[in-house]
Amino acid sequence: MSDEFSVESVYAELLGRAPENKMEPRLAPLHRAMDILGEPNKAFPIIHVTGTNGKTSTARMIEAGLRAHGLSTGRYTSPHLSKVTERISVDGEPVPDETFVRIWDEIRPYLEIVDNELVAEGQPRLTYFECLTILGFAVFADQPVNVAVIEVGLGGITDATNVGDGQVSVVTPISLDHTDLLGDTTGDIAYEKAGIIKPGGFLISAAQPVDAAQVLLEKAKEVNVPFRFEGVEFGVESRTVAVGGQMVTVQGIAGRYEDLLVPLHGAHQAENAAVAIAALEAFFGGEKAIDAEILQEAFASVTSPGRLEVVRTAPTIIVDAAHNPEGIRVSAEAIHEAFNFTKLVVVVGVLREKDAEEILRQLKESLGGLATEYCFTQSNSPRAVPAEDLAEIAVDLGFGEENIHVAEKLDDALEWAVERAEADDEPAGGVLVTGSITLVADARILLGKADA
Repeated sequence: MSDEFSVESVYAELLGRAPENKMEPRLAPLHRAMDILGEPNKAFPIIHVTGTNGKTSTARMIEAGLRAHGLSTGRYTSPHLSKVTERISVDGEPVPDETFVRIWDEIRPYLEIVDNELVAEGQPRLTYFECLTILGFAVFADQPVNVAVIEVGLGGITDATNVGDGQVSVVTPISLDHTDLLGDTTGDIAYEKAGIIKPGGFLISAAQPVDAAQVLLEKAKEVNVPFRFEGVEFGVESRTVAVGGQMVTVQGIAGRYEDLLVPLHGAHQAENAAVAIAALEAFFGGEKAIDAEILQEAFASVTSPGRLEVVRTAPTIIVDAAHNPEGIRVSAEAIHEAFNFTKLVVVVGVLREKDAEEILRQLKESLGGLATEYCFTQSNSPRAVPAEDLAEIAVDLGFGEENIHVAEKLDDALEWAVERAEADDEPAGGVLVTGSITLVADARILLGKADA
């Protein structure tokens, strides 16, 4: 049996459990699993990352900074783009297939104990996400890593990852998303996310809406941890567009860092970099500046697959996993700033639990006259909104029927979009694929970018 098949068979077993969008608001089974497994959640210090947008990019930057300091790292993120092993990274690379399979085989009997206890209590057995989270902690303890960067799946208080206590709690920008589960205001959502702030930790927060900032501040004071907010104690001083990204000057919480090359596009990525730097400073004690050369080395290696990622040229095809209105807005800003398109053809797919109407309204508003044509499609996910339904929403929003095309299959959508981008000998036509992580994942695979 090949390793690949083995990973796939483990993945199939995981998919047989309650799916990712059916998270259970509970932590007790996670603590029970950790107890049985010898507490892998306490085997290494943790930098815990939550927020609405920017979590994965920020986690990748933090990880790069730790590795540049010579530390062995684990990074747990979700969802994956092409292969489940991407979620559990060791030293910047997806966990090797054989390690993934070996650790799963080792922990599976113990997870069955927890499953049986849950069923006996009339509760659902461990979910897909809970099992993967336990697997991630077990892999990191097995390696062992010096530090783990753990990205929250959803919310904070009862998220499976909250079985670990962060030495540094990082909160990226909070906006409205998952409102059915987390609340209708940014303050309500912040309350959930503040659940990762623990005694003995250190809070680093991006700039936040006033109600969200207040909630985070009160939680930090309640558990008596130091706190630093972007825009108050640290932040981006300046940035200029550069080849392949941007030059950024950041005032951190312990030092000032001039002209760092960040190889990612957009003001939001500069802000993510500032948050990552502050998180690193906090992890190393919060009082000493980071060596600028080490920091530059770290950032030079940073990638963020599926985030304003150019996957093809002639014409340029960009994939971007923005999947809520605020994510769409900041990505659109970055496109206007970093790319010289004269025309942009947009391929859009959205998942059912998202606010498709607001996403489309934001696309129309933010891209304006640059985006002249839209193709509505759907990913392979069973949760995808049918392409026809998206087109109907678009017409109701005033997109103009003559500018709308529907292609249920993504390969047909991409073919049409490329054709339109190159029509009329357009000198700088491009294609943007956005609206859903699953759509971006499918597009990357179709365009030969299976790595992440």
